[in-house]
Amino acid sequence: MDPSSPLPVFDFVVLGGGSAGYAAARTAHALGLSVAVVDGAGELGGLCILRGCMPSKTLIESAERNLTLRRAGEFGLTARPGAPDLRAIRDRKRRLIADFAGYRQGQLEDGRFTLLRGRAAFLDPHTLRMEPRAGGLPLEVRGRSFCLATGSVPNLPPLPGLDETGCWTSDDVLDAADLPDSFLVLGGGAIALEMAHYLEAMDRRVTILQRGTQFLSGVDPECGEVVEKACVARGIACHLGVRLQRLGREATGVKWAEFEQGGRVHRVEAAEILVALGRRPATDGLGLEAAGVELDGSKVRVAATMQTTQPHLFAAGDLCSPLDVVHLAIQQGEVAARNAARLLRGEAVAETVDYRLRLFGVFSHPQVAAVGASEAALSASGVPYVAASYPFDDHGKSMCMGETEGFVKMLAHRQTGEILGASVVGPHATELIHEVVVAMHHRGTVQDFLTIPHYHPTLSEIWTYPAEECAESLGV
Repeated sequence: MDPSSPLPVFDFVVLGGGSAGYAAARTAHALGLSVAVVDGAGELGGLCILRGCMPSKTLIESAERNLTLRRAGEFGLTARPGAPDLRAIRDRKRRLIADFAGYRQGQLEDGRFTLLRGRAAFLDPHTLRMEPRAGGLPLEVRGRSFCLATGSVPNLPPLPGLDETGCWTSDDVLDAADLPDSFLVLGGGAIALEMAHYLEAMDRRVTILQRGTQFLSGVDPECGEVVEKACVARGIACHLGVRLQRLGREATGVKWAEFEQGGRVHRVEAAEILVALGRRPATDGLGLEAAGVELDGSKVRVAATMQTTQPHLFAAGDLCSPLDVVHLAIQQGEVAARNAARLLRGEAVAETVDYRLRLFGVFSHPQVAAVGASEAALSASGVPYVAASYPFDDHGKSMCMGETEGFVKMLAHRQTGEILGASVVGPHATELIHEVVVAMHHRGTVQDFLTIPHYHPTLSEIWTYPAEECAESLGV
């Protein structure tokens, strides 16, 4: 890139080449816009491919296989599992991720977009100053519209003693060829529970410290209770409702945490501390003030049209989303691009993102998944509803599988019977939830749901029991 040859003014400039950014770029290109993608990361691919969904699920698949080997005797089988080969597990993950990342790189470099490799910051609402990764003089990138999609980074809050003690994040776990023999996991959300599941399945001793009184604060409490009970049964020490006082490190290298719980101060030790307190938007260094973009807390403030406080600047993904999940990031990127095209054509910017379904999944053991509204949300909003649940320990297929932890729950409107939400904690929860997602997408009722045939014996047919109970509550 020769700085003496100014770049053209692009119709649409995307900051970030991950799931949200790529979705926005390809959509804008399909609409006839000239598109530039600016990505300053060392490797193309984005969070989901490189350090999120795909690497974590690859490791968790190895964890699941090891749990199966541990339980072989329950099924009349003999297995002699040895110590997990962490390097082989890591190398398998690297091969898969290299394949996924290579495919995404090919998409970004196939000529549809001008790909600019470097870190950029706004000089004004229409101009970026980009420092090329390859070195050389800065470039100015001008656009008629933009989409901010720089994703997120691990959240490392200012915990007492953390800087002196040191810690791991999920990024470290995901590429480790060796693991210390014990971990203190700080957090009780999706990342913390998935990492705790993996580490324990790799025969590491795990202790979880959670500030809240339940795991997974965004879902109904009984889901978190099932996961907590399952963790304890596996030997994972769970301390909830704690107030962390200090982290420290002994001269021997052993790390510790002091916390207050129930009016008493406790101390726990481990070889390493894993901070898994979620992620925060990657807004540092973007020059948002110069662009006229305001924040809402730590996230970029957006309307349902994905417009920021500067109408020609859109945002998508973890930077602004109420729920940091890939399918929403993709939808947001697509909506942002289509609305940008409308804006440039002088048309009304009217398309919005519908968050009604709010699909969410956690690959713990057992898994957790939810869609739509929770009971707490329905109660708070005054929506009349009925609820029903059914346990896996009374369901034929899950009993055959030996996977009896958890339940399914369905929520329906008291007057119309429309399915308003559902949750599942148990075997293959992240797959099972999609049956209800489809029904809710088409605004199906529990009465409609009961007309759908379900093969026997399958896990899926468990949904018919809460649907039937909800329908009976409606007098149907």
